[in-house]
Amino acid sequence: MKFDVVYDQDDCAIIPQDFAAFKIGSIITSNPAMIDLINVCLRIARSDAPILITGESGVGKELLAELIHSNSNRHKEPFLKINCAAIPDSLKESELFGYEPGAFTGALKHGKKGLIEASQNSTLLMDEIGEMPMNMQSTLLRVLQDGRFVRVGGSKEVKSDVRLICATNKNLKDLVDEGLFRNDLYFRLNVIPIILPPLSERPEDISLLALYYTDHFNRQYNSHKRLHRSVLEAFTMRRWTGNVRELRNTMERLVLIAVNEMISVEDLDCIDAITHKEAPDCMTDQAKDVSVPDKPLKAMVEAYEIDLIKKAIERHGSLRKAAKALDVTPSTISRKLTRDK
Repeated sequence: MKFDVVYDQDDCAIIPQDFAAFKIGSIITSNPAMIDLINVCLRIARSDAPILITGESGVGKELLAELIHSNSNRHKEPFLKINCAAIPDSLKESELFGYEPGAFTGALKHGKKGLIEASQNSTLLMDEIGEMPMNMQSTLLRVLQDGRFVRVGGSKEVKSDVRLICATNKNLKDLVDEGLFRNDLYFRLNVIPIILPPLSERPEDISLLALYYTDHFNRQYNSHKRLHRSVLEAFTMRRWTGNVRELRNTMERLVLIAVNEMISVEDLDCIDAITHKEAPDCMTDQAKDVSVPDKPLKAMVEAYEIDLIKKAIERHGSLRKAAKALDVTPSTISRKLTRDK
């Protein structure tokens, strides 16, 4: 279903009362290519074939893996996951395959199940699979081929029935060519390759997601913020290198930091300053601005407040009317202006 933004008389985007028409599991989209890709995933969900999800950081690889699991024959069992990049190499093998009692110094006296064993009859997401050490890749290959492995410090084979979904933001074929990833494991994992498009290839989702997260954080923080048209226009100019995750974080900051009920493009400039986001990295060539000065957070926020106050007084013609528009007392404005002198 196509999503069109509707604006009110104040040029603020009207938040839809229900996002159900654009929600598949926990994924929000109106992009036709994205919807087609999700439908493919739903069709293959009931198979046990391994799946390789490739996509930039923040595009929603984990959400897609959860959607596949929830629509599979294994959905009654818990969905487990491991981030291969977040665990030290020395611990990866024991975390994944478990260990026997006394396998190493500091090991639990009763041993420990690894995630492969804990995922029996379920689904295991292995995120950042490209960070898997070469010495463990052969063990993982055997799990995929024979459904068997040996715990660290053990000799007895353990049978495994687990559906593996692997995710990466790297090109595994390039890693194969560089000798950093096993060719046979790559082809074993790549039975069903899924490539998630970045947000830059889903322009119709930017406004939809912005409004969805505005509504989400309004509910979370008991707020009533609205997005001005200029903010959504600015969003279409941004590169969103962090994809949906970056957009979500941006909306949370805007809902929390915006002074007025109406979130303006000035609020967007403010959070860019607070996060020290430089224009060349976050904007396209048409929208580049001067770099943000490296100042303390408190000083930047105070400067932003003074700028807002002065603009409000200029627009409304008096301190009293400006205070009413900003929803603060006249004495608050006077105090801030006095401090600025």
